[in-house]
Amino acid sequence: MKDLIRKNLNGKRILLLFVLTNIIYAIMLTITIPKVMSFSGGMKLLDMMPTGYNAEYVNALLSALGEKGRDAYLFNQLPVDMIYPFLFGVSYCLALAYILNKLGKFESRLFYFCFLPLFSGLFDYLENIGIITMLKSYPNNPVILSQITNVFSVLKSSFTTFYFIVLIIFLIVFWMKKLFQKSK
Repeated sequence: MKDLIRKNLNGKRILLLFVLTNIIYAIMLTITIPKVMSFSGGMKLLDMMPTGYNAEYVNALLSALGEKGRDAYLFNQLPVDMIYPFLFGVSYCLALAYILNKLGKFESRLFYFCFLPLFSGLFDYLENIGIITMLKSYPNNPVILSQITNVFSVLKSSFTTFYFIVLIIFLIVFWMKKLFQKSK
């Protein structure tokens, strides 16, 4: 895995992936999520609840969405959200690896932080599978399905948050190193 990441530490490639990832994210934030939420009566979508939800909320949301809203979630939002986790995982893994490489820390244990966005993407996929299952089986959703999907949602959010904290720290270290080198 390390060799595959090293082979792809190309600034232009990483920038292209980063831009593509964020175009997909912008599409979700400005088009697909608002479209689904237009049916929700102001309730947040499960994907957008980083601290989680319970079975009662899931059932209330799916009920509020109605058939058209559930279809919009299933056929508009989730197909785009099946592309995003892969792009997020790969581009942000490579971005951190690139910074670590510039800091001369690629071969250190710090490299393992590069896996955080990959885990975030994995849990996003598992969350999406849970949401798809709940949408398809509504109104017969077992409580355990909501609970398991909630765990994936919280894990996705936790890994994402931890990743961005790590990324910010390494960016600060990188910029400080650059400033220190310029001042010499």
